[in-house]
Amino acid sequence: MLDKLKDALKDKAKDVRATTRLVDSPACLVVQDGDMSTQLARMLKQAGQTVPEVKPILEVNAQHPLVKKLEATSNFDDLAHILFDQALLAEGGMPEDPAAYVRRVNQLLEKT
Repeated sequence: MLDKLKDALKDKAKDVRATTRLVDSPACLVVQDGDMSTQLARMLKQAGQTVPEVKPILEVNAQHPLVKKLEATSNFDDLAHILFDQALLAEGGMPEDPAAYVRRVNQLLEKT
């Protein structure tokens, strides 16, 4: 499943890996040592500064029910992007394309 997530999120995430440190959350974003934090990059961008592209690492809680459901879904890519965007929102960020995030969530809700 990690390889499938890496492929689905190759434009957004530097890597995808499992973690055991998450308990309640399905995923979180971290940066590699030496990389600029996403918060700092966001602040510099808002200040009009040129910011190098920062691709975070998506860490997933393989024991979380939402992550377990990913394996058996036909909407894998859409759910992978929702998982990434939710991790971004949880850290105070904003999805690159908020309209696409809303569209994916709406499509998912329509199916339930």
